[in-house]
Amino acid sequence: MATLRRAAATCAGCDLHHLGTQTVFGEGPVPAQVMLVGEQPGDREDVEGHPFVGPAGRMLDEALEEVGLDREQVYLSNAVKHFRFEMRGKRRIHRKPSMAQISACRPWLEAELIVVKPEILVLMGAVAAQAVMGRSFKVTEHRGEIVDAPELAPRVVPTVHPASILRAPDARARDVQRAAFVRDLAVVARAAAAA
Repeated sequence: MATLRRAAATCAGCDLHHLGTQTVFGEGPVPAQVMLVGEQPGDREDVEGHPFVGPAGRMLDEALEEVGLDREQVYLSNAVKHFRFEMRGKRRIHRKPSMAQISACRPWLEAELIVVKPEILVLMGAVAAQAVMGRSFKVTEHRGEIVDAPELAPRVVPTVHPASILRAPDARARDVQRAAFVRDLAVVARAAAAA
C-alpha cells in the first residue's frame, strides 16, 4: 500500500492533478474486512490529505459509531483521488468528476481493492457505485442491499454519500435521510459481525 500511495502522489492521469492541492489516497488497515468508497475528496480532504475529514466525514463517523463499526477498522477511499471544484468568490465548490476523470482513477481503486481484500465493499454515492459497478448501476434501486459482484468483494453494499444528506433542504429531510443511511450501514455491520 505504501508503494501505491507514493505512486499515486505523482499521478498525472487526468487534468485534476493541476487543480487539487494533493492526491488524497485511501487510508486504513490492510487488509480490512470493510472498505468504504466515496466519490472524491472534498475541500478539507484536499487541504489535509486524508479521506473523510470534512463535514461528510463527521457524518460518516457518527453513523459508523451508531451501528458499531470502528472507523479505525475500516479502509476509506474515493473513486477519484483529486478534488474537482470551481471557485465561487473565495470558496472552492465541489464539482462532480467527469467519466474521463473517474476512468483515469479506476486503476488506483482496483489496486486498492487487490491490496485491501475487503470482505464487504461499501459504495457511497452514484459516482463510486458507477465507477465500480458500471454506468447503468443505480444506487436508488439497490441501496442497503447486498449485491452480487464477487470479482470485487464477497459482499457489496451500495448506499448514498453522506454529503448528500448534508445537502438536504431542511432539518427534517436531513433526519430522514440520515436514518436511512444508518439503516444501510447497519446491513454492513450485521454482515461484518456474521463473517
